[in-house]
Amino acid sequence: MLNIEEGTSLVKSARAIVEKSYKNKGLEPKKTQNVKLNEKHGAFVTIKEFPSRMLRGCIGLITPACLYEAVQHAALSAAFKDTRFPSLQKKELGSVIFEISVMTEPTLVLGENLDELKKKIEIGRDGLIISNGYYSGLLLPQVQIEQKWNVDVFLENLCYKAGMTPDFLNDENTKIWKFQCQIFVECEPNGRIEEIKLR
Repeated sequence: MLNIEEGTSLVKSARAIVEKSYKNKGLEPKKTQNVKLNEKHGAFVTIKEFPSRMLRGCIGLITPACLYEAVQHAALSAAFKDTRFPSLQKKELGSVIFEISVMTEPTLVLGENLDELKKKIEIGRDGLIISNGYYSGLLLPQVQIEQKWNVDVFLENLCYKAGMTPDFLNDENTKIWKFQCQIFVECEPNGRIEEIKLR
């Protein structure tokens, strides 16, 4: 678990590399001497409009990597490479907030059938990854809270995110993993940073 100072450092590093990238397109992530921030984790960076909190970009790295550098890579991708949105403009920096989700290692969810599998997914705690062949998708745990989804709707939308239909949930080749996140977010653009407790 990270403390608030370490979480703050991650969020500030995400904003800083995006801000500096407007002057230096080939910017490489900075390093840190903090041992915990050098541990290997998956991480996502979410950029939201403020104060509406509408999504403006979200990209992450699932494969564990040096956390401090992974967050910076993800921040650049969320700002400039999320194909759902135009690239973040410099003038927008004062009207967006940065949110960091530090992932635990995903674990495979096992069940004899779909109903049994659903019982092992806890709304308000678990994020999910789904895969089947070339299809794959991920939803962070805070999405289900924000959208007020139950487990059935969460799984349906996970399928859609992966380019699947919900029928894939009954396919024996479909695999689902769950993970948890520690989440840190700016309260306002470039403002105080707090940890979000989902439950």
